[in-house]
Amino acid sequence: MSTHLATETRSVVIEREIAYPPEKIWRALTQPHLIQEWLMKNDFKPSVDHRFKLTADWGAVECQVLVVEPNQTLSYTWAAYGLESIVTWTLTPAGTGTHLRMEQSGFKPEQEQAYQGAKHGWQQFFANLEKVLVRAD
Repeated sequence: MSTHLATETRSVVIEREIAYPPEKIWRALTQPHLIQEWLMKNDFKPSVDHRFKLTADWGAVECQVLVVEPNQTLSYTWAAYGLESIVTWTLTPAGTGTHLRMEQSGFKPEQEQAYQGAKHGWQQFFANLEKVLVRAD
């Protein structure tokens, strides 16, 4: 019997093969005007420890940049409505494109609504991101 059950957390993971090089995807993940197009309004800067907000009609997400490894890894905290989570993007070259992996970790068992919302929300954000990549230079 595990005594750690109450502290276990779940993650939302989304992975895609995208037909663009990591550099192009990195720009969409780190340039505020592009982030606004696929995710939310923001004051993001790709600088470790930078605190930023993602804002939408429903409220705001408080974030802090944790890891910046250009064209490889981007990680930041994601805190909203009692959820303390971490979003990590991993870009891996794959043929002429990129394997893009997003993991949002830290959902507690009692945060089922936030977990289900994230599972749905990230699918939409990924669809938006792919539309931005088609257009972006």
